[in-house]
Amino acid sequence: MGSFSIWHWLIVLVVVVLIFGTKKLRNVGSDLGGAVKGFKEGMKEDGPKIGDSTDKEGRTIDVEVKDKQQS
Repeated sequence: MGSFSIWHWLIVLVVVVLIFGTKKLRNVGSDLGGAVKGFKEGMKEDGPKIGDSTDKEGRTIDVEVKDKQQS
């Protein structure tokens, strides 16, 4: 039970094409491509990012950290 040869994969491909048909497989491929494209566009949108140090007006927020000393 080793790895499959090219002939095994060709037989599997032929069976899949016979069961689903080329039109349905083409539709699945285009749907998958559209989903990937939509995901990429969503990642490129300009929006607030985690760790962004500006407020909604575009100004930088300046914060001073004070040490807590024990007495």
